[in-house]
Amino acid sequence: MNTTTLTADTAMSTAAPKTRNPASWVLSLYFLQGLPFFMVNVVAGLMLKSLGVSNEDITRWTGLLGLAWVFKPLWSPLLELAPSKKWMVIAFQALGAASLGLIALTLNLPSFFVVCIALLAVASIASASHDIVCDGLYIATLSGKQRAVWAGWLGTCFNGSKLFAMGGLVILAGHLEKSVGPVVAWAAVFGIAAVTMAVLAGYHVWALPDTRSSVEAGSEVAGTLSDVIRSFFKLEGVWTAIAFILLFRAGEAQVQALGPLFLKDARELGGLGMATTEVGLSYGTAGTLAFLAGSIASGYFTAWLGLRRAMLWLLLAMNLPNLAFYLLALFQPTSLWAISFAVSLETFGYGFGFVAVILFMMQFVAKSQYQTAHYAIATGFMALGYVIFKSISGDIQKLLGYQHFFLWVLISAVPVFLMMRILPIREDEAAAASNKP
Repeated sequence: MNTTTLTADTAMSTAAPKTRNPASWVLSLYFLQGLPFFMVNVVAGLMLKSLGVSNEDITRWTGLLGLAWVFKPLWSPLLELAPSKKWMVIAFQALGAASLGLIALTLNLPSFFVVCIALLAVASIASASHDIVCDGLYIATLSGKQRAVWAGWLGTCFNGSKLFAMGGLVILAGHLEKSVGPVVAWAAVFGIAAVTMAVLAGYHVWALPDTRSSVEAGSEVAGTLSDVIRSFFKLEGVWTAIAFILLFRAGEAQVQALGPLFLKDARELGGLGMATTEVGLSYGTAGTLAFLAGSIASGYFTAWLGLRRAMLWLLLAMNLPNLAFYLLALFQPTSLWAISFAVSLETFGYGFGFVAVILFMMQFVAKSQYQTAHYAIATGFMALGYVIFKSISGDIQKLLGYQHFFLWVLISAVPVFLMMRILPIREDEAAAASNKP
């Protein structure tokens, strides 16, 4: 194989200007990595719920949008051929902004649902592609010491966009729904998100370093990608690892999909009948802060105990707090404080336990020839598991009702507990992990 061919590990060093202070672009870059992700995967579901779309249609179609993140490793080598990482980043930010803006303009159409899903698909592809070039720009531009210094800010800014979208924008939508109706309210919210992305993309024209690709246009991308994929499936214990990665988020994916819809659904249908503003406060604000707290605590806990010994506790933290949603469905409390506490308990556990799969994937590929590329494939399988369980969650909830659905969510976690003893954990070390959901 040609030595100039592309791998995700060898295409990182490139002559790039480093005069720009990372503070001037890293924070805004990773905020824009998160914003379209949460607009597509969470906020869009709340919007469609307010516009009268059924739970099963919301979860099925918004779940399928996650396929963009599943398959992004397949086109990542092609993006490395772009001569400038900076302009690829800006192009995908502009495409995401345009997609969200068009959604705002089409909510009045009779066939708004079909058009909206199509535009969300474009936004998903733009967001997943932006992930690739965004991380590539960060890695290729900064030195190893700089990457370590700024690593902690990446998850913070990513989840800062979650707070902005699920907290601020959803709360705003709730207030506007009362005065101008749901269509205008959500059009305004998606318009604000689009303008925010467009303004920051314009800012990045000045702020981003113009890092150039080190990959030659004639590189054998297809050959290298084929070698990367083949070598991944030759890793020891790969099928057990894939099964664990696919099933890890079985319960959490279903709660993430139906939890916000359950909060909004009418009490006579088994929901809590919360206003959009209240959902933004409890799930988008309190829940997001609890997730961040759980993520930070989990890093220290796993570093202290080691991944192998911490795994059981991480899995319990990931899945046992889902019991809070069953109790909410059972007792249907009306207190915003009580509901917010229950939601925060679940999201804290999600943040605390999610590090298990991140660290498992990191140590699983640590000895491979293509560490970065193999890690990307592993995250693709993780996204696939999320897509599968999110897509079917609405149909299961319709069949079982909310109470029995949340019991099913708890049962969904049993297989990962049964797999613990056969997991190929090769290193009992905790690595630095991202706070992304």
